[in-house]
Amino acid sequence: ADATGRYTTGFFWGNNFWSGSKSLCEQLDVNATMEDAVPFRREHRLSLDLELLGSKSHTFVHSWIDYLMRRFASVGIRNGSRKILMGLCLPSSCRDKDVLTLLKVAQRNSASEPRAVQVIDVKIPHHSYAIWQDTTFWILFIVTGFVAGMIFIGTTYDLYLIHKSKHFFSENYTYEISRASPPRLGETDVKLDIGNFTQTTTPSPTGGIVNHGMKCSTRDLTESMNTISSTTDSSQTSNKQGVITQVLLSFSVRLNLMAICDQSVGSDTLPTIHGLRSITMGWVILGHTCFTMFKYSDNMEYRRVVEKQFLFQTLNNAPFSVDTFFFISGLLVSFLYFRTISRINISELTHTTGMLSNVLQYLGLIAYRFGRLTVPYMYVLGVNELVMKWIHYNAVFEDVTEDHETCPKYWWRNAMYINTLFPVKEMCMLWSWYLSDDTQFYLLGCVLLILAVKHFKVAAVFLVIFLFSSWCTTAFIAYDNNHIPNVDDPLALFDKIYDKPWTRLGPYLIGMLVGWILYKTECKIHMNKVTVVVGWLVSLGGLFALVYGLHGIRLHPVVAAAYSSLSHSLWAIALSWIVIACSTGHGGYINKLLSNTLLYPFSRVTYCAYLVHPIIIRTMVLRPDSPVHLNTQVVGIIFFGQAVAAYILSFIVSLMFEAPVVSLLKILNPEETEETLMKLTM
Repeated sequence: ADATGRYTTGFFWGNNFWSGSKSLCEQLDVNATMEDAVPFRREHRLSLDLELLGSKSHTFVHSWIDYLMRRFASVGIRNGSRKILMGLCLPSSCRDKDVLTLLKVAQRNSASEPRAVQVIDVKIPHHSYAIWQDTTFWILFIVTGFVAGMIFIGTTYDLYLIHKSKHFFSENYTYEISRASPPRLGETDVKLDIGNFTQTTTPSPTGGIVNHGMKCSTRDLTESMNTISSTTDSSQTSNKQGVITQVLLSFSVRLNLMAICDQSVGSDTLPTIHGLRSITMGWVILGHTCFTMFKYSDNMEYRRVVEKQFLFQTLNNAPFSVDTFFFISGLLVSFLYFRTISRINISELTHTTGMLSNVLQYLGLIAYRFGRLTVPYMYVLGVNELVMKWIHYNAVFEDVTEDHETCPKYWWRNAMYINTLFPVKEMCMLWSWYLSDDTQFYLLGCVLLILAVKHFKVAAVFLVIFLFSSWCTTAFIAYDNNHIPNVDDPLALFDKIYDKPWTRLGPYLIGMLVGWILYKTECKIHMNKVTVVVGWLVSLGGLFALVYGLHGIRLHPVVAAAYSSLSHSLWAIALSWIVIACSTGHGGYINKLLSNTLLYPFSRVTYCAYLVHPIIIRTMVLRPDSPVHLNTQVVGIIFFGQAVAAYILSFIVSLMFEAPVVSLLKILNPEETEETLMKLTM
């Protein structure tokens, strides 16, 4: 009886999952004796979306339920028809049409007046998905095997070079000592130079030599013992390693892990960005965890109660976290571009001048970004497709995004970063909308940056035009759809406002402006104490107001449209002060927090963490037989587990696909440091 779903407690709290127990249904025959076993095999069937429309029979009972529904509605719980997912444990020979017939018979044969129930769909989670017959699986299998092989070869070769370097140093040191004749009394000290190391000896009155030890800088020691791109012998260093050697070392786990976990930053780095990026990624994981769990909980109406609490605004306004990513992207693209062109001659790189040079430069920037992002992106997309197919055919719950169908059909839109230009129902990896928008912003930003080199005022005018156009477009769409922030669901207009590039452009353009300011001032801006204090108060107060300021307030449609239009840009403006103040020596303790070296590794794998964390969340929520019961403690614990799992997998994906690509790109452009290359996303 427990294997088949039925009415249970929590109905008024939104428990729409009468799922029973799929695992129990499958185990009934396994543990049964020959006498108890039935002459057929049982399987779990799910009647998806049994829409309860209500009934007019039993006036007293109906009136009492209606009274209860009104009472619950008074505290924010919705009334109306309900869609129920009901699990049935039936013989495996039953098909979809048999389940429909069974439910209709049960509806007609009820003791009272026929129930107003509509069966919308039937799902049979019967393990029919054969992953071995999926082309995507074999593509991922081959790619994973190839990369794993390259990692093994590269890491082994790296360790071999370390051993060879140590052995070479030991032999040369012994040789230099042995060929140095003992000095006579009164002569000066003897210094033996071996690569970057200096061995000093002093004559001893007894006729021997006093060894004063080896002198070298810490950097020399680290480079000589750990950096395998060269050896201690100057002649071997000057020859450089071949391309094949550099390619192999690009897959070395040791070298890539050292690059990710490096506690130092280059001169072209803004340390504050690492802190902003890491904290924002945690906010994104928290928001996705909570909103996904709410959809598959047995008390989903509890959300309408906690939404009225002050701290819930942290989740309700989590979309601002993505604006932080847009702001950081625009800032880094602008800052690093101007820094780069100030050091190199673009015409020498393109071997041409004028418009053709600009076109080649633009194509080079686009090609670099495409190579930098697409390899880990497409791999994770393939993994997501397989996971969602397995869940669709085997899990009790159904994912609302239907990635098992959209990814095989429309993956090419993701590869071209244009998926936000199509309906959301056709989108593969719903969270990939950010990558699409950010890449489209990058295409526009590169045009403005190249134009700004020789025609700065023209580029500035275009930037302002695009900014105002984005504001006006967002305001019009919000007003036309009567969108009320803090009252409507944050994702209510996902296909009209949330994911569209023309409504999210503001923070990116503001980030570009801040990047130019930091470049022009060389991160040196003098401010008196009053300016610093006022700046911090306005910035932090603005961020706090944007997240929590609308609590308990319902805006007029015109004001709501203006807020929807300007709030994202205001968020970026508030962040601008934080970055400028921290980068120019006015950050104080906040700068110490955001620039903490412990955050550097997490910041460098943010891109991969963003890609993989929704897959982990979906698997955790959709895989069990029954829904989860939510409360503050459960959400906190699950969020912590999701964050840890996401970062563990992100390090693995980064070591396999992201860091090697960065190293390979460094071979093509040796003047760029790995730190710079790692910063050009998220």
